Amino acid sequence: MEKGLISVDRWTGHSQAYFLTHLHSDHTQGLSSSWAKGPIFCSRLTAKLFPFKFPGFNLSLLRLLAVGTWHSISLVPPSSASSSTLQVMPIDAHHCPGAVMFLFRGEFGCLLYTGDFRWETTSKWAEIGRTMLLNALKDDVVDILYLDNTYCNPSYAFPSRAIVAQQVIDIIVSHPEHDIIIGIDSLGKEDLLLHISHELKIKIWVWPERLQTMHLLGFHDIFTTKTSLTRVRAVPRYSFSVETLEGLNTMHPTIGIMPSGLPWVVRPLENGDKLFGSLLTSRYIRSKCSGNGGNHTEKPNGNLGSVEKFHKYIYSVPYSDHSCFAEIEDFVKLVQPTNMKGIVSSSSCYVDPLYYFGRLCGAYQSAQSLPHNKRKERVERVLAVNNKTTFRCGASAGLERKRAMTVKVKSSGIHVSRMSALRRKKRGAKIEENNRPN
Repeated sequence: MEKGLISVDRWTGHSQAYFLTHLHSDHTQGLSSSWAKGPIFCSRLTAKLFPFKFPGFNLSLLRLLAVGTWHSISLVPPSSASSSTLQVMPIDAHHCPGAVMFLFRGEFGCLLYTGDFRWETTSKWAEIGRTMLLNALKDDVVDILYLDNTYCNPSYAFPSRAIVAQQVIDIIVSHPEHDIIIGIDSLGKEDLLLHISHELKIKIWVWPERLQTMHLLGFHDIFTTKTSLTRVRAVPRYSFSVETLEGLNTMHPTIGIMPSGLPWVVRPLENGDKLFGSLLTSRYIRSKCSGNGGNHTEKPNGNLGSVEKFHKYIYSVPYSDHSCFAEIEDFVKLVQPTNMKGIVSSSSCYVDPLYYFGRLCGAYQSAQSLPHNKRKERVERVLAVNNKTTFRCGASAGLERKRAMTVKVKSSGIHVSRMSALRRKKRGAKIEENNRPN
């Protein structure tokens, strides 16, 4: 694909068409309410949320794409006077509301750009997505897979979101006299909050701007801004800190829960503080009173093990909207691309997915079937392509701490954005940056 034809999650430079996977801020760096460079293609739900994220945006520039449907776009390559047809299908990325992957098809071949995604093999939604992707691909081979490699390391192994959501319920039930603070972003983790509300039959407090987002998503009766109505509050990540929780505990017993694929703090407590009941296996027993008011109580099963706290006021639970290592491997096995490239890049902690999954790529498999001298030639040619498509790391690590970096894929012409290096590191006890993997 020629340079300057399309851009994905990149808003610098010039292209004929721009594609947005989702509205998290690390994917919208450079996009603003005054945008006028060209049309933006996105999912219907992302378009619905767009005016709230970018007030005053010229909505006529948005092009809505139905998930699971092929769309044809006519573009004129810079090197040719004749138009070329690009086909694109959005596929649910199961990351946050509106998030999609983009499957591109055209004269350049077939490309799949995952954006941020969660590929839970046990989820019914993942099964729908799997069927949709396979039906879309048919006999096509994905020439390049642009992969969310946030947790592309075997050390990142965490359970499904459904299991972790139950862990959160167990924590809350184990602290019946405490207020509960849950750190979330401005978009995402809605399913977790809905699960808590449904299981415990309570409302969830959110801040005013988050309540507007919830209403846009169609949730009108579950969330509130009145603290008197609930003891469970979802707060912005940037306000979630040890200092905040220590201050709250001077007024009322409070615990914090940080849902993230990354450990929120480096070391657990050493004083042996335990949670009553196993977070992995326990279930609470709900008994409803038959008296007036219909009140009910929940109790953990107990005696099923224990879990260490990371701080006397804080639990870190592995509820992530990114795929863990095993899920990434399953996805690559399913797609079987000829080549792949990670979209999350940094000078200090970037892991090229080819390091772990190169053996699953068609180019490498073909190379293994050749005689030794031909194999070496083929591999060198593939590596040359890899070097050609390497993400540029043009800024210092110091700048990475201040803003999301931009990178460019030279061979395909698709521009992508990347996360700061700090988004992939253990930060100790306090979260200081809002744009983190989760």
